[in-house]
Amino acid sequence: MTSPELIQKLEETIENIPDFPIPGIQFKDISPIFLDAKLYETVIEQFVRFSKGKVDAVCGIESRGYLFGIAIAVALEVPFILIRKAGKLPPPVISEKYDLEYGSAIIETREGQIKPGQRILIHDDLLATGGTTEAAAKLVEKQGATVSQFSFLIGLKGLNGEEKLNKFNAEVYHILEY
Repeated sequence: MTSPELIQKLEETIENIPDFPIPGIQFKDISPIFLDAKLYETVIEQFVRFSKGKVDAVCGIESRGYLFGIAIAVALEVPFILIRKAGKLPPPVISEKYDLEYGSAIIETREGQIKPGQRILIHDDLLATGGTTEAAAKLVEKQGATVSQFSFLIGLKGLNGEEKLNKFNAEVYHILEY
């Protein structure tokens, strides 16, 4: 459980940018967190408490999933595995296509970095509709591993992202919810 003090500090730190990147969107700018080393460390400690002893590797989704994901993996003393947009990793890669609001996209990971039987934490900064995270989970399963946890700094209510992830029977955790 996240302490009320951490939630309050994060809410005071994260900037709400109205109408960005398009009118009607309330962008949550997490970059001020990185200006406060102690706050960043506290966030990492919170994620580590959630995952300690429950995962064998952390997969971070490009690019903001790397901001906390690498530090989580280091603190847990487990590997960190990149999930990137198509064409960014050298072959051989495993790919997963997913739908966007207008069109589709592909994410990839290097073949052989996710091992069969591993318990995987998929981390990203924000859970909205869940499409990219669902594709990442399918990418993990294609390689014979199990998604045991999902973690996010922010979860957005009302966009049904968490419902998309329920089929993986994994714990879903976010520090903040809007």
